[in-house]
Amino acid sequence: MDFRTTVERAERLKQLHADHQPLVLPTVWDAWSARTAAAAGFSALTVGSHPLADSRGAEDQEGQTFEEVLAAVRPIIASVDIPVSVDLEAGYGQKPADLIAGLIEVGGVGLNIEDTVHSEGGRVRTTQEHASYIAGLRSAADDAGVPVWINGRTDLFAHAEDAAAVLDEAIERLRALEQAGADSVYPVKIQDNDELLAAVTAAISVPVNSTAHPVKHDLERFRRLGVGRITYGPLLQMALTDAMKDMLGPWAR
Repeated sequence: MDFRTTVERAERLKQLHADHQPLVLPTVWDAWSARTAAAAGFSALTVGSHPLADSRGAEDQEGQTFEEVLAAVRPIIASVDIPVSVDLEAGYGQKPADLIAGLIEVGGVGLNIEDTVHSEGGRVRTTQEHASYIAGLRSAADDAGVPVWINGRTDLFAHAEDAAAVLDEAIERLRALEQAGADSVYPVKIQDNDELLAAVTAAISVPVNSTAHPVKHDLERFRRLGVGRITYGPLLQMALTDAMKDMLGPWAR
Protein backbone atom coordinates (compact mmCIF):
# COMPACT_ATOMS: atom_id res chain seq x y z
CA MET A 1 0.00 0.00 0.00
CA ASP A 2 1.36 3.43 -0.86
CA PHE A 3 2.14 5.92 1.89
CA ARG A 4 -0.55 8.42 0.87
CA THR A 5 -3.28 5.79 1.13
CA THR A 6 -2.02 4.77 4.57
CA VAL A 7 -2.16 8.37 5.78
CA GLU A 8 -5.65 8.82 4.36
CA ARG A 9 -6.87 5.67 6.10
CA ALA A 10 -5.32 6.79 9.39
CA GLU A 11 -7.06 10.14 9.14
CA ARG A 12 -10.30 8.36 8.28
CA LEU A 13 -10.01 6.14 11.35
CA LYS A 14 -9.54 9.17 13.56
CA GLN A 15 -12.61 10.84 12.07
CA LEU A 16 -14.71 7.70 12.51
CA HIS A 17 -13.95 7.71 16.23
CA ALA A 18 -15.19 11.29 16.40
CA ASP A 19 -18.33 10.55 14.38
CA HIS A 20 -19.53 7.42 16.16
CA GLN A 21 -20.41 6.90 19.81
CA PRO A 22 -19.45 4.15 20.02
CA LEU A 23 -17.43 3.15 16.98
CA VAL A 24 -17.79 -0.60 16.39
CA LEU A 25 -14.73 -2.27 14.90
CA PRO A 26 -15.41 -5.93 14.08
CA THR A 27 -12.44 -8.06 15.03
CA VAL A 28 -11.33 -10.13 12.02
CA TRP A 29 -8.56 -12.66 11.36
CA ASP A 30 -8.25 -13.23 7.60
CA ALA A 31 -9.20 -11.72 4.25
CA TRP A 32 -12.54 -13.54 4.17
CA SER A 33 -13.70 -12.26 7.56
CA ALA A 34 -12.43 -8.76 6.73
CA ARG A 35 -14.29 -8.64 3.42
CA THR A 36 -17.43 -10.05 5.05
CA ALA A 37 -17.41 -7.40 7.77
CA ALA A 38 -16.76 -4.63 5.25
CA ALA A 39 -19.61 -5.90 3.04
CA ALA A 40 -21.89 -5.80 6.09
CA GLY A 41 -21.39 -2.03 6.16
CA PHE A 42 -18.62 -1.42 8.70
CA SER A 43 -16.28 1.47 8.04
CA ALA A 44 -13.18 0.15 9.83
CA LEU A 45 -11.88 -3.11 11.25
CA THR A 46 -9.42 -4.50 13.75
CA VAL A 47 -7.36 -7.67 13.53
CA GLY A 48 -7.34 -9.58 16.82
CA SER A 49 -4.29 -11.46 18.05
CA HIS A 50 -6.29 -14.38 19.47
CA PRO A 51 -8.43 -15.11 16.39
CA LEU A 52 -5.46 -14.47 14.10
CA ALA A 53 -3.40 -17.02 16.03
CA ASP A 54 -6.26 -19.55 16.01
CA SER A 55 -6.69 -19.18 12.26
CA ARG A 56 -2.99 -19.92 11.76
CA GLY A 57 -2.63 -22.80 14.21
CA ALA A 58 -0.50 -20.67 16.51
CA GLU A 59 -0.76 -19.70 20.16
CA ASP A 60 -2.13 -16.39 21.37
CA GLN A 61 -0.07 -14.32 23.82
CA GLU A 62 2.81 -13.67 21.44
CA GLY A 63 2.99 -17.20 20.10
CA GLN A 64 3.92 -15.64 16.76
CA THR A 65 6.83 -13.34 15.98
CA PHE A 66 6.29 -9.76 14.90
CA GLU A 67 7.44 -10.68 11.41
CA GLU A 68 4.91 -13.53 11.24
CA VAL A 69 2.11 -11.24 12.38
CA LEU A 70 3.01 -8.62 9.77
CA ALA A 71 3.09 -11.26 7.04
CA ALA A 72 -0.35 -12.47 8.14
CA VAL A 73 -2.04 -9.07 8.36
CA ARG A 74 -0.65 -7.65 5.12
CA PRO A 75 -3.14 -9.53 2.87
CA ILE A 76 -5.97 -8.79 5.31
CA ILE A 77 -5.34 -5.06 5.08
CA ALA A 78 -4.94 -5.26 1.31
CA SER A 79 -8.24 -7.10 0.92
CA VAL A 80 -10.39 -4.12 1.98
CA ASP A 81 -10.46 -0.41 1.24
CA ILE A 82 -11.23 0.72 4.79
CA PRO A 83 -8.94 1.43 7.78
CA VAL A 84 -7.59 -1.57 9.69
CA SER A 85 -6.14 -1.55 13.19
CA VAL A 86 -3.98 -4.44 14.44
CA ASP A 87 -3.70 -5.99 17.90
CA LEU A 88 0.04 -6.09 18.53
CA GLU A 89 -0.20 -7.65 22.01
CA ALA A 90 2.67 -6.30 24.17
CA GLY A 91 4.86 -5.40 21.20
CA TYR A 92 6.74 -8.67 20.61
CA GLY A 93 9.85 -7.26 22.26
CA GLN A 94 10.12 -4.55 19.61
CA LYS A 95 11.15 -0.98 20.21
CA PRO A 96 8.23 1.43 19.66
CA ALA A 97 9.78 2.89 16.50
CA ASP A 98 10.23 -0.56 14.97
CA LEU A 99 6.67 -1.55 15.86
CA ILE A 100 5.28 1.56 14.17
CA ALA A 101 7.50 1.15 11.12
CA GLY A 102 6.38 -2.44 10.59
CA LEU A 103 2.72 -1.59 11.06
CA ILE A 104 2.84 1.30 8.59
CA GLU A 105 4.78 -0.75 6.05
CA VAL A 106 1.89 -3.25 5.76
CA GLY A 107 -0.75 -0.50 5.71
CA GLY A 108 -2.00 -0.71 9.28
CA VAL A 109 -3.29 2.57 10.71
CA GLY A 110 -4.11 1.67 14.29
CA LEU A 111 -2.81 -0.63 16.98
CA ASN A 112 -3.73 -2.15 20.31
CA ILE A 113 -0.95 -2.50 22.89
CA GLU A 114 -1.34 -4.30 26.22
CA ASP A 115 0.58 -4.24 29.49
CA THR A 116 0.95 -8.00 30.03
CA VAL A 117 4.36 -8.95 28.65
CA HIS A 118 3.90 -12.58 27.62
CA SER A 119 7.46 -12.96 26.35
CA GLU A 120 8.69 -12.18 29.88
CA GLY A 121 6.65 -14.67 31.85
CA GLY A 122 3.40 -12.73 31.73
CA ARG A 123 4.59 -9.91 33.94
CA VAL A 124 2.56 -6.71 33.93
CA ARG A 125 4.27 -3.47 33.05
CA THR A 126 4.21 -0.74 35.65
CA THR A 127 2.05 2.27 34.92
CA GLN A 128 5.07 4.41 34.05
CA GLU A 129 6.62 1.68 31.90
CA HIS A 130 3.46 1.16 29.89
CA ALA A 131 2.91 4.90 29.54
CA SER A 132 6.50 5.35 28.37
CA TYR A 133 6.07 2.63 25.73
CA ILE A 134 2.92 4.33 24.44
CA ALA A 135 4.70 7.69 24.42
CA GLY A 136 7.36 6.06 22.27
CA LEU A 137 4.72 4.78 19.88
CA ARG A 138 3.14 8.23 19.66
CA SER A 139 6.47 9.88 18.97
CA ALA A 140 7.38 7.31 16.33
CA ALA A 141 4.04 7.69 14.55
CA ASP A 142 4.39 11.47 14.58
CA ASP A 143 7.91 11.20 13.17
CA ALA A 144 6.63 8.86 10.44
CA GLY A 145 3.90 11.31 9.47
CA VAL A 146 1.06 8.85 10.03
CA PRO A 147 -1.56 9.58 12.74
CA VAL A 148 -1.69 5.97 13.92
CA TRP A 149 -4.58 5.38 16.33
CA ILE A 150 -3.15 3.97 19.57
CA ASN A 151 -5.47 1.92 21.79
CA GLY A 152 -3.78 1.53 25.18
CA ARG A 153 -4.89 -1.62 26.96
CA THR A 154 -4.58 -2.60 30.60
CA ASP A 155 -5.13 -6.07 32.03
CA LEU A 156 -5.33 -4.96 35.67
CA PHE A 157 -9.01 -5.95 35.97
CA ALA A 158 -8.33 -9.28 34.27
CA HIS A 159 -5.55 -10.17 36.71
CA ALA A 160 -7.41 -9.08 39.85
CA GLU A 161 -9.39 -11.49 42.02
CA ASP A 162 -11.75 -8.60 42.78
CA ALA A 163 -11.99 -6.23 39.82
CA ALA A 164 -13.66 -3.50 41.88
CA ALA A 165 -10.70 -3.45 44.23
CA VAL A 166 -8.33 -2.24 41.49
CA LEU A 167 -10.65 0.39 39.99
CA ASP A 168 -8.68 3.36 41.29
CA GLU A 169 -5.37 1.88 40.17
CA ALA A 170 -6.80 1.06 36.75
CA ILE A 171 -8.15 4.59 36.29
CA GLU A 172 -4.78 6.02 37.29
CA ARG A 173 -3.11 3.82 34.71
CA LEU A 174 -5.59 4.64 31.96
CA ARG A 175 -5.17 8.37 32.63
CA ALA A 176 -1.41 7.95 32.36
CA LEU A 177 -1.84 6.19 29.01
CA GLU A 178 -4.08 9.01 27.80
CA GLN A 179 -1.50 11.61 28.85
CA ALA A 180 1.23 9.62 27.12
CA GLY A 181 -0.60 9.83 23.80
CA ALA A 182 -3.10 6.97 23.66
CA ASP A 183 -6.08 7.92 21.49
CA SER A 184 -8.32 5.43 23.31
CA VAL A 185 -7.94 3.11 26.28
CA TYR A 186 -9.00 -0.47 26.79
CA PRO A 187 -9.70 -1.95 30.25
CA VAL A 188 -10.37 -5.61 29.45
CA LYS A 189 -12.68 -8.03 31.28
CA ILE A 190 -15.23 -5.53 32.60
CA GLN A 191 -17.64 -5.64 29.65
CA ASP A 192 -20.36 -7.25 31.78
CA ASN A 193 -20.00 -4.91 34.75
CA ASP A 194 -22.11 -1.77 34.30
CA GLU A 195 -20.77 -0.10 37.43
CA LEU A 196 -17.10 -0.49 36.53
CA LEU A 197 -17.61 0.47 32.89
CA ALA A 198 -19.53 3.60 33.86
CA ALA A 199 -16.87 4.55 36.41
CA VAL A 200 -14.08 4.22 33.87
CA THR A 201 -15.85 6.11 31.09
CA ALA A 202 -16.69 8.93 33.51
CA ALA A 203 -13.04 9.26 34.54
CA ILE A 204 -11.42 9.16 31.09
CA SER A 205 -11.55 11.84 28.40
CA VAL A 206 -10.62 9.70 25.37
CA PRO A 207 -12.85 6.91 24.03
CA VAL A 208 -12.99 3.82 26.24
CA ASN A 209 -12.86 0.52 24.36
CA SER A 210 -14.95 -2.42 25.51
CA THR A 211 -15.01 -6.01 24.36
CA ALA A 212 -18.43 -7.15 23.13
CA HIS A 213 -20.08 -10.37 22.01
CA PRO A 214 -21.94 -9.79 18.73
CA VAL A 215 -24.94 -11.86 19.86
CA LYS A 216 -25.04 -11.72 23.64
CA HIS A 217 -24.40 -8.01 24.13
CA ASP A 218 -26.46 -4.95 23.24
CA LEU A 219 -25.07 -1.90 21.45
CA GLU A 220 -27.42 0.54 23.16
CA ARG A 221 -26.26 -0.61 26.59
CA PHE A 222 -22.67 0.24 25.74
CA ARG A 223 -23.75 3.61 24.37
CA ARG A 224 -25.69 4.32 27.56
CA LEU A 225 -22.63 3.48 29.66
CA GLY A 226 -20.49 5.95 27.71
CA VAL A 227 -18.33 3.44 25.84
CA GLY A 228 -16.68 5.11 22.84
CA ARG A 229 -15.28 2.13 20.99
CA ILE A 230 -16.21 -1.55 20.71
CA THR A 231 -14.14 -4.49 19.50
CA TYR A 232 -15.00 -8.19 19.66
CA GLY A 233 -11.68 -9.72 20.66
CA PRO A 234 -12.04 -13.47 20.00
CA LEU A 235 -15.81 -13.41 20.58
CA LEU A 236 -16.92 -12.99 16.95
CA GLN A 237 -14.83 -15.96 15.90
CA MET A 238 -16.18 -17.95 18.86
CA ALA A 239 -19.76 -17.06 17.94
CA LEU A 240 -19.16 -18.23 14.39
CA THR A 241 -17.60 -21.41 15.75
CA ASP A 242 -20.77 -22.12 17.73
CA ALA A 243 -22.95 -21.44 14.68
CA MET A 244 -20.79 -23.65 12.48
CA LYS A 245 -21.01 -26.53 14.95
CA ASP A 246 -24.80 -26.17 15.01
CA MET A 247 -24.96 -26.25 11.20
CA LEU A 248 -22.57 -29.14 10.79
CA GLY A 249 -23.76 -31.25 13.71
CA PRO A 250 -26.60 -33.02 11.89
CA TRP A 251 -24.24 -33.99 9.07
CA ALA A 252 -21.78 -35.73 11.38
CA ARG A 253 -24.20 -38.46 12.42
